[in-house]
Amino acid sequence: METPDKKNTPAKLLAPYNPTETETRIYSMWEESGFFNPDVCVEKGVTDANAESFSIVLPPPNVTGTLHLGHAYEDSLQDTAVRFHRMRGEKTVWIPGTDSAAIATQSRVEKNIQKEEGKTRHDLGREELVKRVSAFAKQSENTILNQVRKMGASLDWSRYAYTLDDTRNTAVFTAFKNMYDAGLIYRGNRIVNWDPKGQTTVSDDEIIYEPRKAKLYTFKYSKDFPISIATTRPETKVGDTAVAVNPTDERYMQYIGKEYDVVFCGVPLHIKVIADENIEKEFGTGALGVTPAHSQIDAEMAEKNNIPTIQVINEYGKMMVGGENLLGKKVSEAKEIIAEWIRNEGLMEKEEEIDQNVSTAERTGGIIEPLPKLQWFVGVNKPFVIKHSEIPGIESGSTITLKELMRISVEKGGVSMPQENFQKVYFNWINNLHDWCISRQIWFGHQIPVWYKGDEMYVGATPPTGFDWTQDPDVLDTWFSSALWTFSTLGWPEKTNDLAKFHPTSFMSPAYEILPLWVSRMILMSGFHLGQIPFKKVMLHGIVRDSQGRKFSKSLGNGIDPLDVINKFGTDALRMGLLSGTAIGNDITFDENKIRGFSKFSNKLWNIQRFVLENTQDTNMDAQFSDEDQKSFDGLNTLVSEITKEMEEYKFYLVAEKLYHYTWHEFADIIIERCKKNILEGNNSESAKKLLMTILPIILKTLHPFMPFVTEELWSLLPDTKGRMLMVEKWPC
Repeated sequence: METPDKKNTPAKLLAPYNPTETETRIYSMWEESGFFNPDVCVEKGVTDANAESFSIVLPPPNVTGTLHLGHAYEDSLQDTAVRFHRMRGEKTVWIPGTDSAAIATQSRVEKNIQKEEGKTRHDLGREELVKRVSAFAKQSENTILNQVRKMGASLDWSRYAYTLDDTRNTAVFTAFKNMYDAGLIYRGNRIVNWDPKGQTTVSDDEIIYEPRKAKLYTFKYSKDFPISIATTRPETKVGDTAVAVNPTDERYMQYIGKEYDVVFCGVPLHIKVIADENIEKEFGTGALGVTPAHSQIDAEMAEKNNIPTIQVINEYGKMMVGGENLLGKKVSEAKEIIAEWIRNEGLMEKEEEIDQNVSTAERTGGIIEPLPKLQWFVGVNKPFVIKHSEIPGIESGSTITLKELMRISVEKGGVSMPQENFQKVYFNWINNLHDWCISRQIWFGHQIPVWYKGDEMYVGATPPTGFDWTQDPDVLDTWFSSALWTFSTLGWPEKTNDLAKFHPTSFMSPAYEILPLWVSRMILMSGFHLGQIPFKKVMLHGIVRDSQGRKFSKSLGNGIDPLDVINKFGTDALRMGLLSGTAIGNDITFDENKIRGFSKFSNKLWNIQRFVLENTQDTNMDAQFSDEDQKSFDGLNTLVSEITKEMEEYKFYLVAEKLYHYTWHEFADIIIERCKKNILEGNNSESAKKLLMTILPIILKTLHPFMPFVTEELWSLLPDTKGRMLMVEKWPC
């Protein structure tokens, strides 16, 4: 009878697994090896020089914050893909970076300055404010990058990028210049979303709609005006220039084309009745007061019907027209003043409380005011000639619009978007897309590459020569620079080797919340500037919620710091807890008990390896398997083939569960128990030892993309792995 041999068992295995001691040391070892860099992998012979490429760019976290559970899930998901493809022998690169998040970062610093010094940005001046915001961003950048390392992310740090560094700045200026020359970027007066609190424009996608109670007022402009209108914003009615009705509405057909002069709350108005088929006859009175200066829809009707635009609210949310009763009043005050005037004049027909979604700025919380502003735009409906195209369905030299480019790139399969529900969201967003306002009235960010001197204007990727030129004070929307991310990180506009090898990138998996904000615009930018799709496949992931299904928020007090979870249970346990059980695209329910369970699984692996090494001394790896052991080995091979296909399909949630159940319930509970009995009794003991020493490395390899730390540590403690890292071992299939 053979007995376990503990003399040759590594001392580490005799003590419980300690993730705190292990993880920092292992990550340092990975970084020092250089194997996160595919060029080093080729140089050291662990990857074939002619191997296929697999590339991902990290969705850049904002430098305003710290790691949250959403980042933890996203990093775990992408690192699992990267580690799998690296082990498949592909030239694998995962490019790290951070985003300046201009509005959010400047807003954060401005709040701090106001609170601590009682000063505004105008007190400091542009140069000083930008200096302070940059310093804050750098400090936050270091914090969040160290936290990304804590998640085990195998990023190629030698290729690190920041949206405001010199290379990205050149890319942004070049992109602006190219699009301007193609007639796609223009400056014009249009209705924009204005944040009176932040004093800047914001995009449609950066608006938060808050449910609030509102009052719907039904009234006439004057006693002799023939049509009643309904609105929640009586304060804007002093800027009305038309009333729109449906052309088939029999109640109002006789008035279409007629014009009326009224005095409304002391303000003279000239109102023309116009017809528009988009007016719903059943909504309200079936008549809409048209305020072209303060509504995008109204502005479009005004343009079609050649009616004037009168701005009545300024950038600070105060009234610009009226007598002493209105002029200079805040919008909220003006609303009550005008409503009271309507009542006193006997013009009010109905007042009712309704539920309404109020548009607020995501970063400042200010109520959005649609205003006509002179801004820079990307024209999504303007035709251009695409000189070079590798996109299926789009030929080189053809004339196309950016909206068509975005639609065809997905419709014809250039970008694989297998999640049908998100495809519908994507196409719906494109169908309703307006020209993109890209200028922001802040100081931190990529300053627009346009210079003025008198009546002259210069647009260029580099500043003009000579004196007296003044650069446009606005900066570009942060999504303009982020939209270049898949190729600016690879050195564009230079024709680098990285750009040739790794673009289009292989895979993108950001949160579904930024499908319109980022994914769509990356497709737009890559298609225009390179004639390529930005990534071959996009799979949008869900949001991490608490155990009750709620979003994490400060107001609910349910926030969880992933670093606290890591300190308690280890990174591997957190990764497995987030990845298992939920398909990509569905929201993830965070349950600490689930993480605790995978912490025990890490210890189970530790104990399994200790047992195997204690009972397999001097194993003859040339021994023949018994029939029973051969059946177990064949079963594992079947499982590996199955999970390999699922890994290729990004079904990580299935693979994680299958490996967990196989390791604990098949290998530990059945195979090890049978082998232990056979070894102790001397019954096919050589076959049993060989089976244990064959299965264990395969388990470590297949679990490595999910649980990189404990598997790397255990791999280093196997008898025949000295000097070899599990991270670059070949996948067992």
